[in-house]
Amino acid sequence: MDSLMGFWFNSQAKEISNVGKDINDVPKNMGKGAKKIVKNATEKKQKPLPEVLKEYDLPSGLFPREVKKYELDEATKKLTVTLPKFCEVTYRDSSILRFSNSVTAHLEKAKLSEIEGLKTKGMLWVKVTCIAREDTKLHFTAGLGKTRETKVYEMVRDGIPVDKF
Repeated sequence: MDSLMGFWFNSQAKEISNVGKDINDVPKNMGKGAKKIVKNATEKKQKPLPEVLKEYDLPSGLFPREVKKYELDEATKKLTVTLPKFCEVTYRDSSILRFSNSVTAHLEKAKLSEIEGLKTKGMLWVKVTCIAREDTKLHFTAGLGKTRETKVYEMVRDGIPVDKF
C-alpha cells in the first residue's frame, strides 16, 4: 500500500511541476484568444504610469490620461509612452504640451531627458528635450529654458486630439 501511495504522490507532483511548461507550450491551433488568456495570466502586472512617475519624483499628471501603454527598460531607464493619437494638454497655469503618439525619454530621479515626441508652446511650438524637477518647480528645456510650478502637473488631465504633431 505504501509503495502504491508513493507512486500516486510522485505522479501528481510530476504533473504539477509541468504546469508552467504546459502553459508556455500552448498549441498553435488553439486560437489567438486562448493564447492571449494564457499570456495575460503569466505576464507581470504593470504599474500605472502616474505611479511610476511619482516613484521617480515627477508629477503624476505630466502625461495625458489617454496613455494606455508604456514600456520602461529597467536596465537603460528608457521610457517609451504610446498614445492613440497626437494630442495637446492645457495645464492650470495655461501652459500647453503637445504629445506625439510616441514619446521616448531617459527616466531618472526627478528628470526626463533625451525627450523625443514632446513640444511646448511659447510664441510657437518648440521641441522639449528635458524636464527636471527642483523642489516645487519643473524646468523645461525647450529651445530656451522655461520654469513652471510643479503643482499644475499633479493631476492627470485629458488630451485634446490635434491633426498634426
